[in-house]
Amino acid sequence: MASSASTSGTATNVMLAIFEKKTTQIDLYRPLRNYIAFNYSEREAQNLEDDLQTVKQLRSDIERQPDPSLTTRRDLLQNYYKALCLVETRFPISPDKDHINSITFVWHDAFKNKQKASQQNIHLEKAAVLFNLGAVYSQIGLSYDRATVDGRRLASHAFIASAGAFAFLRDNAATKASIGSSTTVDLSVECAGMLERLMLAQAQESVFENTIAKGSTPGVCAKISRQVGLYYEEALAACNVPPLNQHFDRAWISHMQLKAALFYAEACYRYGLELHEKEEIAEEIARLKSGISALSEAKKSTKGAAAQILDAISKLEANLNRNLERAVKENDRVYLMRVPSPSSLPPLPAFSMVKPLAMNEVLDASKEKMFASLVPDSSAKNLSRYTEMVDDIIRTQAEKLQQASELTRVRLKEMDLPESILALEGNFTLPTDLKEDVEAVQISGAPAGLEAELQQLRDLRRVNQEILIHIEELLQKEAREDAQFKSQFGARWTRPQSSTLTKNLQDRLNRFAANLKQAADSDARIERSVREHSALMSILDRRPIESALPTLARPIMSLDANEDAILGALKQSLRQLETLGAQRAGLEDMLKEMKRKDDILPKLMTSTGSYEDLFRKEISKYDHICEDIAQNIEAQEQLLLQIQAQNDEFASIFNLEDYKASREKCYKQIQAAIAKFREIKDNINEGLKFYVTLQDAITNVKQQCSDFVMTRNIQCQEMIEDVHKQMAGLNFQDAKSTGAYNSYPSVGHQAQRPVSQQQTDPRPQTPYYHPPEQPAMAGYAHPPPYSSTQQMPSPYVLPPQTGSPYAPSQAGSPYPPPQAGSPYPPPQAQQQPPANHDYGQPAYPGWRGPYYNSHAQQAGSHPRPPYTIPGQYRPPQQGGYYKQQ
Repeated sequence: MASSASTSGTATNVMLAIFEKKTTQIDLYRPLRNYIAFNYSEREAQNLEDDLQTVKQLRSDIERQPDPSLTTRRDLLQNYYKALCLVETRFPISPDKDHINSITFVWHDAFKNKQKASQQNIHLEKAAVLFNLGAVYSQIGLSYDRATVDGRRLASHAFIASAGAFAFLRDNAATKASIGSSTTVDLSVECAGMLERLMLAQAQESVFENTIAKGSTPGVCAKISRQVGLYYEEALAACNVPPLNQHFDRAWISHMQLKAALFYAEACYRYGLELHEKEEIAEEIARLKSGISALSEAKKSTKGAAAQILDAISKLEANLNRNLERAVKENDRVYLMRVPSPSSLPPLPAFSMVKPLAMNEVLDASKEKMFASLVPDSSAKNLSRYTEMVDDIIRTQAEKLQQASELTRVRLKEMDLPESILALEGNFTLPTDLKEDVEAVQISGAPAGLEAELQQLRDLRRVNQEILIHIEELLQKEAREDAQFKSQFGARWTRPQSSTLTKNLQDRLNRFAANLKQAADSDARIERSVREHSALMSILDRRPIESALPTLARPIMSLDANEDAILGALKQSLRQLETLGAQRAGLEDMLKEMKRKDDILPKLMTSTGSYEDLFRKEISKYDHICEDIAQNIEAQEQLLLQIQAQNDEFASIFNLEDYKASREKCYKQIQAAIAKFREIKDNINEGLKFYVTLQDAITNVKQQCSDFVMTRNIQCQEMIEDVHKQMAGLNFQDAKSTGAYNSYPSVGHQAQRPVSQQQTDPRPQTPYYHPPEQPAMAGYAHPPPYSSTQQMPSPYVLPPQTGSPYAPSQAGSPYPPPQAGSPYPPPQAQQQPPANHDYGQPAYPGWRGPYYNSHAQQAGSHPRPPYTIPGQYRPPQQGGYYKQQ
């Protein structure tokens, strides 16, 4: 074992690498050459001299001390393994007198060097080479500078390759190597699996460190960290059971224990950060406590552990305690939530970013040309023929098993089993699609939540009405004051009456009022629909929804009291059927495993008898599994007939047909309730969008009216001042004639206009002017009236649509149809007064109010209403609430 930490000094970067197994020197060249010369010919041996020398050199290089270059050592091991695959198929190495029996492979245990294995078969050699390949990959992983992003990425790839080598050893060579006369623990299936988990843990750990460096979210970091801990936990679990429990140094065990606890606590810490952002303080406290507990327990076994890991645990423990203290204070002061027990929490989510590298392609020897001439063509053809025979057997049996399982599923479905038994025991279930629909309705508030949404409609309608009333009061007050001054000054009060200037505004206000009245009628229809269908929809408020389903009850009266016996027999038969299904799955796995281990090539190459006899002997291994499959299928057929008879009796006694009918009726009621709820919900949402859009339009008109009133007040003060000067006999020669009253002062003469942006508060606003009792000022100007030929556009418009079932008088939306025009006047439609009009000048220098140019109003200049409507409001043209019929 070797360990290393990155140059950055990061404590959690301490990782493990594995030393190679050691071997003794053997001669492969002479035994292999003699076999070729004896079984083929001397000439064939001479022709294969280069291949024999290559194998000799590869084995010699394996025996020497590892090459200073780890990548060169890796390539050597891969090439030698491919060569061994070719040797295995052509040279029978075994103690048999007719085989190559002069070669004995000797390999020492990598973790306990005094232990060694000696076997006269090539399986030990192949397993040892695979082990050393995984070890070299682990050393390559430790060789990278894990203080950099690229270093951690390359290290992760190397550990993934190491895990792939150990996984390949476990699946392809460990079992065969363990069958020999002597074995070592390091080549066992259990050890190979443990090392695979360890290498995956270190690969995932490298990914986690890069994830932290990238600044990923706490949730992502928590999932990746948790998977690191799981890999270490799996490796540790393998080390604590035979045959590995006495095989590794205490330092290995401590390392894996601390790493497992460290990354579990790290996941708790990161997950806690995410919970804090969501204000789920109670679970955050429980997760932090769980992480602290894990670290405290791990610190009890630190013998032989690296100091860097202990330092990392101390730092993480401090962070956990700090966050726990903060969360507890916040919970005590603000949230007051009950903290769950850590044991009651679901497992932390985990996400694996690594998997063992598939070594099949890396170690594929099918394209190698070594010893190609030694395999007779007849042997290759016979191998292919045998493989086809085995494949046909497995395919046929697998089809039989699949058909049996499908038959069982269909027959049970026809008998409504085991659903009817579950219903009798109170375990009701809804069809998956229907249950998902109910859950969606309940998440959105269920019928019980409709009243709150109806109240939103009422509130929004009231806000719009109050804004309209406020606008009307502004215009009326200005008109009264204008009429008062007209009465006071008589002919000297020469400006036009307010009513001649506000006609278009009044028309728009009247249309808004009409829309609101029609919308109120639609609201009433929706409320009436909610009341009328509340009984139908009330079933959706049942939690759990299964409580609304009918029950399958026992008969009220029983003649022979044998219900329990019938029910018990039916349950027993179903359990037997389930057992048969599990047996079928096991039989299919056995077939596949037998085929995977079926290696007939060495027997074909060394067989001296008939190939047909060999085939029959080898295929006979599958006979007992085929017999078991046939017996299983026959037993299932008999059992299904028995279940059919028992179910008929069960259905008769428990009146199953009536129960099915009432259950289907309940399903339909739930479906109808869902449809009605969604219909009402859609209409309410249309109403909410209607009122929000209308409020924007009314607020825009309110701004225009406020600017109009402010302008008229400025004109009023100027005109009062001018009239007083005339009455005092003052003589102004320039710009004091009656015509001068019909134009605005020159630039720079008037004070700057006050801020005109208004809030959308529906309550009455403070006037922009003082009452007429204040001292009057002379001079006035007059705003240009709207052209009597130009119609003010409606604040919104929508294309004709159909759909809502709650239309006032025809199909469509329950809310008023829009007026013609765009949502707001387009820029190109800005109204310009005639060039020769008497009142064509601005009210004061540089002023362009929305009253004269309503199109200059910028989107978003008014605050949104104080209601949160689900989803993004679409522009009025896209809505379906005002549907032109």
